Amino acid sequence: MIKRGVLSGLYSGIILGLFLKVIELTSGLKVYTLLLNIDFIYPNPLPELVEFSLHVFVSLLIGIVFVALCQSFKITKRNSRFFLALLITFPTLFLYFPLTLLAIKETPSIDNFHAIFWWVLAHLLYAVILPIPLRTKPQAP
Repeated sequence: MIKRGVLSGLYSGIILGLFLKVIELTSGLKVYTLLLNIDFIYPNPLPELVEFSLHVFVSLLIGIVFVALCQSFKITKRNSRFFLALLITFPTLFLYFPLTLLAIKETPSIDNFHAIFWWVLAHLLYAVILPIPLRTKPQAP
């Protein structure tokens, strides 16, 4: 269970981070910066790798919780797992607003609809990827 949860969180967290990094590099919108930013908790600058590792660690925890819920409630159908992933991911869509307000370093403004769009799309992508490591292998006849 934990191995699948770690894989689930690892894949989805890395892809989410890389997706927002590409968006930031190509558009100039600081959505990747917002994703990794913890300057309101720890004011000293941290290397990007440390911030990214913290992001992935949180994603690993989410992956483990996701797999535990799937196993506890015997959620085996792909659509049901996807729905659960959406439910778990849904609150992160709204984190854009408090994270923007709390940020000390430059992040997108709270009403930047382009940044909000990319933030939401990236987290929906996360929800789509989260259940992938749980796909079962077809049984041999």
